[in-house]
Amino acid sequence: MNALIQSPAATGAFTRHDVRFDSGETYCSAWLYLPVGVERPPVVVLGHGLGAIREMRLDAFSERFAAAGIATLAFTYRYFGDSGGEPRQLMSVKRQLADWEAALAFVKRRADVDGSRLAVWGSSFGGGHAITVASRHPELRAAVSQCPFTDGLASAAALGLKGSLKVTPVVLRDFAAKLLGRPPVMVPITAAPGQPALMNAHDALPGYLALMPKGMSFVNYVAARVIPEIGTYRPGLSAARVKCPILFCVSNSDTVTPPGRTLKLARRAPRGEIKRYDAGHFDFYKGHAFEQLVFDQTRFLTQHLLGPR
Repeated sequence: MNALIQSPAATGAFTRHDVRFDSGETYCSAWLYLPVGVERPPVVVLGHGLGAIREMRLDAFSERFAAAGIATLAFTYRYFGDSGGEPRQLMSVKRQLADWEAALAFVKRRADVDGSRLAVWGSSFGGGHAITVASRHPELRAAVSQCPFTDGLASAAALGLKGSLKVTPVVLRDFAAKLLGRPPVMVPITAAPGQPALMNAHDALPGYLALMPKGMSFVNYVAARVIPEIGTYRPGLSAARVKCPILFCVSNSDTVTPPGRTLKLARRAPRGEIKRYDAGHFDFYKGHAFEQLVFDQTRFLTQHLLGPR
């Protein structure tokens, strides 16, 4: 189906359009950023992390890329935010990867961007998806994987055995609810240290809350049935099969996606480039760390999508 384009708001050297694209049984909502005065620009598809929505600073990255002459599509996964789908807050690795496929198909069909000059950008859990998607699409010109989730086993180890055991009863109740056709049983996405959640590092809860714009509330739970999927998802193993240039932006002090394992897997990418930052997992989206990251990423994307200037 055609995208539903609503009133575009001009902002400097680019315009932002509210769009939708079909995925599965419903749709994903997205922002399409178009640089002003650039005919059929290259395009980057951006996807976020665990339980996050595009309002949580994907606009900040999109604005910088668009100002450099690169269109972007920043989308929210099904069942989250203003995207469609029921039940709400249903997270699924398989469905999220299908959303990425639908996003790529959407931009390839559009006449106002050049779908042959295409890249993907993902952060945190979306950073893992970016590796997986790039390994499946040799036609991509580039990929960016920011503070990526690369190995569910390593992340579970970071949570610790005691933390993992705390959420097990909730997972079992949610699977029972699924079998009985009842509403999902939810688990917090993030919580204070020692509390049961998908993430309970000291910087996780304040980090998520800091990404929410004023006037919006963070929906801090997902259906617990996703936990076994997260634990067995190892997208970093796909790095060796990524044919396009891929930039890995790694936090040296990451509390969620352990940098040691990430670096080991990232080094397997044939055309990989690794940049390391002395900033935490949740510091990448604002302040000095953001400025460093978005500068490096814009330069990388410009090089591979626009060529030498």
